Amino acid sequence: MIEETGRVVAVEEGSVWVESIRQTACQSCSARQGCGQSALAKLGQQHKNHVRAINAFNLNVGDNVVIGVPEDVVMKGTLVAYMMPLIFMLVASVAADSVDAGDLWVTLSGLIGLAIGFALVRLHFLRIRKDKRYQPVVLRLSDGSDVSFCPSETI
Repeated sequence: MIEETGRVVAVEEGSVWVESIRQTACQSCSARQGCGQSALAKLGQQHKNHVRAINAFNLNVGDNVVIGVPEDVVMKGTLVAYMMPLIFMLVASVAADSVDAGDLWVTLSGLIGLAIGFALVRLHFLRIRKDKRYQPVVLRLSDGSDVSFCPSETI
């Protein structure tokens, strides 16, 4: 389970909106004192993310919580988002090359395949966006209170 802490900013029936501050990897790096990337990260502003999470607790605005998403959901989503457009681009390019089209047509076919791949990724994520298996879940209060539960019990 990939976990993130945040603060509840809105409460809805069965869910809450959680605000978290995007952290850079520099916070946990041992070489951050002498690294130029760390200095650049400090110059940029921290971005606040708002995430809707499934909630089975009696939470109020301002509560600090830990939300989580299963690792397999993140891995599958990453593979779909990155691989599908590339596969469509390669298939379209190879198909155009196999009919002895010129370089311009092979390139255009690849770009069209890439666009189709992106469109299919968009449709896929629109189709599953309300599926509870893919939604973040409130795991517990971040102050260490023992109110955790198994997310599969509510799904």
